Amino acid sequence: MKYIFCLFFSLIILSANAFTDPNTLLEELKTEIAKKNIYDSSKEARIRKLKAYQSNLSQTNYDARFDTWDKLYTEYKSYQFDSAYVYVDKMISLSKVTGNKPKEYYSYVRMAFILLSSGMFNETFDYLRKVNVKALSNTDKVDYYFFLGRCNYDLANYSNDKYFSPDYIKAGNKYIDSAVSFCGNDHIMHTYLLGLKDYQEKNYGEGRLRFKKLLEKDMPISMHLRAMVSCSLGAICLEDNERQEGLNLMMRAAIADIKSSTRETVALYTLAELLYKQGNIKDAYSFIQLAKADADFYGARQRKIQIASILPLIAAAELNNTEHQKNRFLVFLLIITALALLVVFFLLMIINQLKKLKVKEAIIEGKNVQLNHINAKLIEDAKIKEEYIGQFFKAISGYIVKLENLKISIDAKLSMKKYDAIHTFVNNIDIKKERESLYYSFDHIFLKIFPNFITVFNSLFAEKDQIWPDEDEVLNTDLRIFALIRMGITDNETIAKILEYSVNTIYVYKMRIKAKSLHPDQFEQRIMDIKAFDYE
Repeated sequence: MKYIFCLFFSLIILSANAFTDPNTLLEELKTEIAKKNIYDSSKEARIRKLKAYQSNLSQTNYDARFDTWDKLYTEYKSYQFDSAYVYVDKMISLSKVTGNKPKEYYSYVRMAFILLSSGMFNETFDYLRKVNVKALSNTDKVDYYFFLGRCNYDLANYSNDKYFSPDYIKAGNKYIDSAVSFCGNDHIMHTYLLGLKDYQEKNYGEGRLRFKKLLEKDMPISMHLRAMVSCSLGAICLEDNERQEGLNLMMRAAIADIKSSTRETVALYTLAELLYKQGNIKDAYSFIQLAKADADFYGARQRKIQIASILPLIAAAELNNTEHQKNRFLVFLLIITALALLVVFFLLMIINQLKKLKVKEAIIEGKNVQLNHINAKLIEDAKIKEEYIGQFFKAISGYIVKLENLKISIDAKLSMKKYDAIHTFVNNIDIKKERESLYYSFDHIFLKIFPNFITVFNSLFAEKDQIWPDEDEVLNTDLRIFALIRMGITDNETIAKILEYSVNTIYVYKMRIKAKSLHPDQFEQRIMDIKAFDYE
């Protein structure tokens, strides 16, 4: 019943993990990678503090020096091989000097771990053979047998054949059994070791349950062990062809490695390989480069060999991917350039058409102005003709009546031979008065057509030179000359006949008045620009 409950609980956890968004985990991993220096800085700070402490210790305080070196070794053991080696070597030397065999054997076990992590299998066995197991504590015995088991497992993985690997695994399992027998109340290590053995024996169901139990939230395991368990569980999922769950667990393992500043790691390398196979070349290349940097920093020979076997493949794929992206970008750039040139071409065409259109619009506008001017002139001429023709028809009709009456009167007087009366009658005709009447009519009609003529005309002169008609005048002679010019009568001889002056007199009048104008060169044009009545 207990087994069924555990299986049910594990399935629930597995289902929850299955629904974890891999993209979210991938982004979380990238975020933690960006914070890698922060975690490493924290470790370096602890190391500096320990170094400062040990530098102040007395040379005769052997126990304190040994314990401090052991703590420094612990900080370095999964972080940097060379530094860890320095301090464990000091521990060995001090143990020999003081003749403390238990500490010497303890130090050999510690040395074996970093040698194993660095991939030096023969050296690992050499140091472990020096150990008198009976002199170790139970906790150290667990480590001793665990390292022997792991060393055999790593050799099996390194050999990876059907001839030697099974023997290495069999030997490794025996050592793991020995390690388990000394775990006592350390249930965490007990569970982890059995899970590791289950994995090597391909007993994936049992191994899965054990590893999942260790990953429960209330399980007090270190971040480094969490990384190891996640990586082992991920390997089981991959063996069971649960690739996405395996990928997720490898990402969780990599995150835990980064948080614990572990440089001797399998997770990033495995993750890079998985992403490469999935076609995520960009992230695979990024992670394999980071895994290589970690292996170089730590000094893990075996890991360097593993990374070197796949790095060229991922790098080549990344190069191809980069070239592909570059080619796509070039094609895109060419398309954009072609479109830009096409747009520029059409833009130039449109600008050219707009210029032509503007020229045509300017021509049309000019024609419209001319037409408006012509229309205005025609309307003006029509009004002038209407006013003056009507008036002159009226005047001529009056003169015809007068001539008719004159003829009748003269005929009557001739028939009666009253010649003196005819002479008197003719003398009574006042030509001057008739001419003044004609001027009066002309002036009134002109001002009716050009009501602002006098005002606009005088605006062309300084105040002292302005010409205004007297109170009993409508227009005076000066104004009448330019009124005739505004009417379109510009010939001096014609003006002279109308006003009964000599041609020379008219010319002198015009020149004298023009000379006083504010704008002599434009004077006559400005006279012609004086507007008639509002005909719009």
